[in-house]
Parts: sequence; structure tokens; C-alpha cells
Amino acid sequence: DTSLAEVNSFSPSMPISPSSMINQYKFEDEPELRDLFITVDDPESHITAIETFITYRVVTKTSRGEFDSSEYEVRRRYQDFLWLKSKLEEAHPTLIIPPLPEKFIMKGMVERFSDEFIETRRKALHKFLNRIADHPTLTYNEDFKIFLTAQAWELSSHKKQGPGLLSRMGQTVRAVASSVRGGVKNRPEMFTEMNDYMETFSQKINVLDKIAHRIYKEEKEYFNEMKEYGPIHTLWSASEEDIADSLKGVASCIDKCCKATEKRMAGVSENLLPILHEYVLYSEILMGVLKRRDQIQGTLDSKVDALTNKKTEKDLFSEEIGKLEDKVECANNALKADWDRWKQNMQCDMRSTFINVAENNLRYYEECLATWESFLASQTVDLRVEEDSEDRP
Repeated sequence: DTSLAEVNSFSPSMPISPSSMINQYKFEDEPELRDLFITVDDPESHITAIETFITYRVVTKTSRGEFDSSEYEVRRRYQDFLWLKSKLEEAHPTLIIPPLPEKFIMKGMVERFSDEFIETRRKALHKFLNRIADHPTLTYNEDFKIFLTAQAWELSSHKKQGPGLLSRMGQTVRAVASSVRGGVKNRPEMFTEMNDYMETFSQKINVLDKIAHRIYKEEKEYFNEMKEYGPIHTLWSASEEDIADSLKGVASCIDKCCKATEKRMAGVSENLLPILHEYVLYSEILMGVLKRRDQIQGTLDSKVDALTNKKTEKDLFSEEIGKLEDKVECANNALKADWDRWKQNMQCDMRSTFINVAENNLRYYEECLATWESFLASQTVDLRVEEDSEDRP
């Protein structure tokens, strides 16, 4: 972001505190200040004879004129978020709709309806809505506004209008299958490059996701073993009077390192894993968007072929082709703009995430190293004191 880069190029007279940076950034971009703020919080369990589910409070604050009030509070369940995502895909087939967390997040790591699972999902739903709110087009979608403002019965009534979710999913699957079977003759080079980029990106992000989960699993095993290792030294010290203090010191060091390890694991779980998995889902979404663009292009190509083979009804075909050309142009422009925006956000997210991981690792190793160095230094001093006392007559 150019404006951010300019803000980071500090002059001697420019304040450098974090709050001053934010104020400077807002001052320079005053016309583009956010006017829609959304919070997802307060998860609540609901148990019925048929199902058990969680609802989340969605609080919206806005200064936009198209809203009747400046603040709304509604409760939504996961199925409502799915409905919103499907409506956005239906209305904007070549825009990049943010991913939702899957039905089961990080399967095998957390249990369904556990506090950890619910909190992980809450954060993902919060990010989903705020990514939509920050999008220059999606933020003005009518279904998005209804999702944020309608009471439960109003939303239920609105959801019954139009085709059902399964019907829309079927249409999407058929459209994608059609584009794969038919191929595209006249795909612009830019979209071929996008497709190649996403295939490579998908492979790499999936590998990173698997590696990160493996690291977390191994770290957890190491942590569990280390938790048992400290008390063993404490018990040992009770039977070894001569080295009791040293053994207790080792136990204390292990305990401190154990706490540092737990803190590092929390950082991986809260910051690294969700971001990597979000972009695994994004890679699937991007491939779907590119296929939908190809399907629109394929429809145009088939009409052009039909026109060359039919001399009759030429005017009718020409009119259809003109409309399809406009549709393809709109789809191309929408995807190109969203692609640049998505790549910029992705690179920013990846950079900040890996920097955060590196900084956490540095702090972890520095803390553990300082713990053991301090212990060894104390042991060296004790040895010298003992040697001096032995040398005295």
C-alpha cells in the first residue's frame, strides 16, 4: 500500500508512536475512512430435540445513509453465514468471496463445540464479515445488508425467496463441469497466467499448511514430555543432598522453558495455523472463480462459432454475442481488480504472519537461553566459593 509506505518513511519531525502512525495514516486518507464496523462475539449454545448449534452475536456500527440506524445487533448461526456466502457468489461470480471456516476446523486438533473450537470459529466468522465490509463492491451487496440488520424471522423469510442453497450449488457445479469439459479457445494470456499461478500457489500453501500442523503436533508432544521432566528432578533432589540445589535449579529452568514453549505453541495455534488454512481455502475459491470466468468465455466462444456456421438469424446471434462480450468484459475487469487486491492482501498477510512467527521463535530461544545461562552462571559461582573454602587453611 503506497500510503502506508509513505507513512513508514519517517521524517525527523514526524511522530513515530503507533498511535501517531495511525492518526497520520487516517489523516492522509480521510475520504476513505471506514464507515462500517462489525464485531462477532458472545457465542451461545442452543440445544433442541433435533440439533445442537451455536449462535453468535453480530454487532454492526455504521454511518452509511442507506442504513436506517447507526447500530444493529442480531444473532446468527453458521448456516446463516453459509447462506450469505452463497448469495454473494451468486451475485458476483467473478469476485473473490472470502472463505468461511469449514464445518469442522482443523479436524483432529479440536473437538466440536469445545471452547477452543468455538473461539476459533468465532474469529474466522469475524474475519469473514470484516473482509466483506472492506471489499469495495461486496460491502454494498443488499443481502449483506440484510444479514447484518434483519431479525431472525425476517432473515428466515428472506432466505426462502429464490432458489435453495442446494439448487444453487448444483448450478455452480454444472457450470464448472461445463467449463472444464468444453475448454476455452480465446482465453486472454493474463488469465492463463493467473491459473498457472494459482496451481503453484495451491500446491505450496497446502504443503505449508501440512508442515505447520506437523510442527505444532511435534511441539505439543515435546511440551507434554517436558512437563513430566521437571518434577522428576524435584523428586530426585530429595534423595541427593549434595546436589539437591542444582537439581532444583534444573527443575526450575525446565519449568520456565515449559511455560515459554506453551506460549510459543499458542502463537502458532492462534496466528500461523489459521492464516495458512484460510489461504488453503482461498486457493480453492480462486480456482473456482477462474473456472466461472472461463465458463462465461466459453459461452461466448460457442455463440461465435454458431454464428459462423449459421447464415440465418444472424442479427439475433449478433445481439446475443454483443451482450456476452459485455458480460465477459465485466467479468474480466471485476476479476482483474479483485486479483490485484487479493494478491496484495495475501502477500501482506503472509509477510506479517511469518515475521510474527520468526519474532516469537527468537523471543522463545532467547528466553530459554537466558534461563540456562543464568543457572550455569550461578553454578559456576557456587563452585568457586567451594574451591576457595577448600583452599583456606
